[in-house]
Amino acid sequence: MYTANPSRYTHMQYRRCGRSGVLLPALSLGFWHNFGCVTPEEQSRAIVRAAFDAGITHFDLANNYGPEPGAAEERLGKFLQDDFASHRDELFIATKAAYDMWEGPYGSWASRKHLMASLDQSLRRLRLDYVDLFYCHRYDPETPLNETLQALVDIVRQGKALYVGLSRWPMEAARFGYDYLCQHDVPCLIYQGRLNLFDQAPKTDGILQAAATAGAGFISFSPLAQGLLTDRYLNGIPSDSRIAHDPRFLKAEALTPQTMERIRALNKIATARGESLASTALAWILHHKEVTSVIIGASSPEQLHKNLACLQSPDFSDEELAAIAAILT
Repeated sequence: MYTANPSRYTHMQYRRCGRSGVLLPALSLGFWHNFGCVTPEEQSRAIVRAAFDAGITHFDLANNYGPEPGAAEERLGKFLQDDFASHRDELFIATKAAYDMWEGPYGSWASRKHLMASLDQSLRRLRLDYVDLFYCHRYDPETPLNETLQALVDIVRQGKALYVGLSRWPMEAARFGYDYLCQHDVPCLIYQGRLNLFDQAPKTDGILQAAATAGAGFISFSPLAQGLLTDRYLNGIPSDSRIAHDPRFLKAEALTPQTMERIRALNKIATARGESLASTALAWILHHKEVTSVIIGASSPEQLHKNLACLQSPDFSDEELAAIAAILT
């Protein structure tokens, strides 16, 4: 039997999500790749328990997370029933739809048909009556925006989600979405995008500021650039690394000599700050006032606890920020 840590809310930082009533933990747990058939169930369970015990209340899923697609939701659904039934109202559970899930013309993208059907499937896998947050996972250039957005509005009105969000939408589509949802009394809660030291597009493209202006929060995924922003690759490619064994998401050619030079230079800054490169990378994202939360992955409770160390990171000095910018220029 699982008994939650009674001190779980002592050390976690919680941030206001835009202009909503929602507070999210500074670090959220992502279920992208370590909660499917490739990971033993008890290992996944231990990670989820460790996260909740540390005050992480926000779990980020999608219909296609696993592997296989749907497996992460099924696994969390079992954990919710076994371990967290009495803690449901402490949790903020998000899922998404718009990527490939089933055969035929309705199994992907962002039509009303796909979004509605996919969420119903997700709720069954999660063993829930509703999710706290439902995203449109990607922009669909073929489906009219008002069809996609009205489906999100109706999902909230049907009680299947409390809030809705947008993930990886281009600027103009996101602005249209913010306006449409607000006009229909279902304001966008949050925008999800990739922001890290190596990928600052949400800053440079204005996505961060646009979300803040619209009253939406921002949550970052891939904050450690698939492990590049850790000490994992300081001396090349380890034989047991993701690049060596699972190059689908991180390929060897990503580790160029220039990238290696940048990783080592950033690590020197982290060392001078008295912390790991991962902590510095996570703290740099949280340094941005527009950021509500950062989604971290974990393959073990130990790795999760290492990432939590960023919550004790010192503030960045102007000199440190300038040095980081110079490295990445």
